[in-house]
Amino acid sequence: MAPRALATAALLGAGCTLFPAAAQTPGLAMLDRLDSGEWELRLREDGARQRVCVRHGRDLIQLRHPRGDCSHYVVEDGASEVTVQYTCRGSNYGRTSIRRESATLAQIQSQGMVGGLPFQFTAEARRVGACR
Repeated sequence: MAPRALATAALLGAGCTLFPAAAQTPGLAMLDRLDSGEWELRLREDGARQRVCVRHGRDLIQLRHPRGDCSHYVVEDGASEVTVQYTCRGSNYGRTSIRRESATLAQIQSQGMVGGLPFQFTAEARRVGACR
């Protein structure tokens, strides 16, 4: 019975060292440090501007799939940069990298498929005020 108790203690000990660390890791915490409000996206390719209401920094992940029911896979979760790959219903998907420069300024790169057509853009995102 002692070997069995030892094995149980070893399994519990392994679980105690593995699971709390994973549970304490904040996912995509950098996005939580971006201010909510109206943000202006300035596309690098053609200088076009677009305004979006950002309730939470995570809204910037799916700019081409704003209402999509998507599953996410976090590729990179750093202090100043995150990369998320996502898949939505209907063969739509994307991969977005966001680099935080300040609470009101970020750089975004995104590419993927929406409505059967590819998209790719690089943009500067800047908070310009409260949502209208």
